[in-house]
Amino acid sequence: MDRVYLQNGEQIDFDFYQNEKDFIVDEIPLGEFKGKGNFIIIHVKKVELTTWDMIAAFAEFLKIPAQKIGYAGLKDKHATTTQYISVELKYEKELKRFRHPQIKILSTKKHTQSIQMGDLKGNRFSINLFNIDDIKAGRIEKLAKKAEKNGIPNYFGYQRFGRDGDSIEQAKEMIAGELHVSDTKLKKFLTSVYQSTFFNQWLKERIELSKESGKFVLLDGDVYLAKDSKLITPALIPLKDFEAKKMVPTGLLCGRGAFRARDEAREIEKKYDDEFLVEKGLRREALVFPYDIISNYNKGFGLFNISFSLPKGSYATVFLESIANKNFTAKDVKKD
Repeated sequence: MDRVYLQNGEQIDFDFYQNEKDFIVDEIPLGEFKGKGNFIIIHVKKVELTTWDMIAAFAEFLKIPAQKIGYAGLKDKHATTTQYISVELKYEKELKRFRHPQIKILSTKKHTQSIQMGDLKGNRFSINLFNIDDIKAGRIEKLAKKAEKNGIPNYFGYQRFGRDGDSIEQAKEMIAGELHVSDTKLKKFLTSVYQSTFFNQWLKERIELSKESGKFVLLDGDVYLAKDSKLITPALIPLKDFEAKKMVPTGLLCGRGAFRARDEAREIEKKYDDEFLVEKGLRREALVFPYDIISNYNKGFGLFNISFSLPKGSYATVFLESIANKNFTAKDVKKD
């Protein structure tokens, strides 16, 4: 399914590659670690490894179940990434002997609790773009500033749906009862693919509706997420609060218990809702705002480095798509 964006300009052709040199991701923790407590927070750098592979390496070395290692989120395999994991304090001495060719412990610090899934503010990215000339560089800088001000659609990126997008069909078959899946992790993954597909389809329609104005159009009955993480369905659209980034509209990840939109907003949302899905539903921000954007253009090499931060759960590749005004796939960004 195509992802469409708010910018109405021409497509910008550039290349980027998910590899250890050209795609760098640094996890931004929620806050400071206390320096005391019964857990060790490990700041880890990994290269060309999944988070699962990295955790498995620590689990094997410490001779503990992988479930004993806390982490906040999954990081790209084809990249150089840093993130925080936690283990019990009793393994502090053993960690000093840890060696792995693709993993480096950058630092350790004590903390009062283990890291849980979602315990991160966001991620900082540094990505090299190739085949850039002066005109493209100027346009990229301009569009990046516009994205910082107006936000970008918070699509799930191509990574969510498998290399060839085949997970979507599997998910639909499983939900329809045509495919039996016994593996709990696979079942959970396919359910999230199903929910994510509906969300992306809903968001695409809302972006199409907003293209003429160049900004996301709010509708009566939209459900908003406030800065204090409370969901709100206001009687009147809070335009000033939205423009001040105090509230952001949300879309539905269908399932039980999720708050539904009302009125005009619900008319669109219900097309992408499965009210019979037994798994838990959620709301997801329709827009996210990149911040702390820094650009460096090397004219001689046609190389443009862009660094930026995004809130957790959003995709750097979606930010790049919003600038390029085109969709990328896993095949596009893998350099042989």
